[in-house]
Amino acid sequence: MTNRILIIDDDKELCALIKQSVAAENIDADCGSSGVDGLIMLEKNDYQLILLDVMMPGMDGFQTMEKIRQQSSIPILMLTSKNDSISKVRGLRSGADDYLTKPFDMDELIARVVSLIRRYTRFNLKGEHSHPMTYQGLTIDLDSRSVTTLTGTFELPPKEFDLLLFCAKNQGRILTKQQIYEEVWGESYAYDDSNIMAIISRLRKKIEPESGTPFYIQTVKGIGYRFNKGV
Repeated sequence: MTNRILIIDDDKELCALIKQSVAAENIDADCGSSGVDGLIMLEKNDYQLILLDVMMPGMDGFQTMEKIRQQSSIPILMLTSKNDSISKVRGLRSGADDYLTKPFDMDELIARVVSLIRRYTRFNLKGEHSHPMTYQGLTIDLDSRSVTTLTGTFELPPKEFDLLLFCAKNQGRILTKQQIYEEVWGESYAYDDSNIMAIISRLRKKIEPESGTPFYIQTVKGIGYRFNKGV
C-alpha cells in the first residue's frame, strides 16, 4: 500500500521538492498552501502523516495544529525556521510528534517521515488484536491506540502512546531519558531532553488524576522516569 502525507506550507518550491523526494520512498504527497487549505484536505482524504510549517500567513502552524488535534491523532512533523528551544517546546506541548528546523537535510526529513509513518501504521494494523493493559484507573488499548481513565476514553498521538506503552511495559523499572528517547524516537540520543519533557507533560495532563503530582509516570530525579509499580 502506498502511504500518503499532507504538506501544509506556503513555500511552494519546498513543497514540490519534498513531494518529489518522498516519492522515492513510495509515499504520495498532497500540498496545502495555508492552514485552512490543509484542514479542508484533511477532511476529504486519509493521510498517514502531516508536515506542518509554523510560519504561515493567516492561520499559523500552532493554530492549525490545534484544529487538527481536535479531530485527529495523526502524526504531525513540524517545520520551523525558528532555531530556539521555546518554539520547539511550544510545538511539542501543543501536539506535534517531532520537529525539524529549516533549512534541513532532505535525507533526515525522509528518515523521520518514514519512522513516524511506520510507528503510526503499526499501531493501526487491522486484524492484530492484543489484550488491553489495565492498571488502577487506567486502561491502555493497544488495538485502538487509546487510553481509558476516570474521565473517559480517548486516542493518543503516536509519540504519547509509544512513550506511555514503553513505560507501562517496563512497570517499576527506572528508565533513563536515553532509553526512552532511543525507543520512542528510534534514533540515537541527542542529549536534548525538551522532546521527552514536552511529551510527558502532554501525557500527564491527559492521564494523571493530578498532573502536578504524577501517579502513573513518576519522575526519578537526575535519571529519568518510572511507571508506578504499585498500580
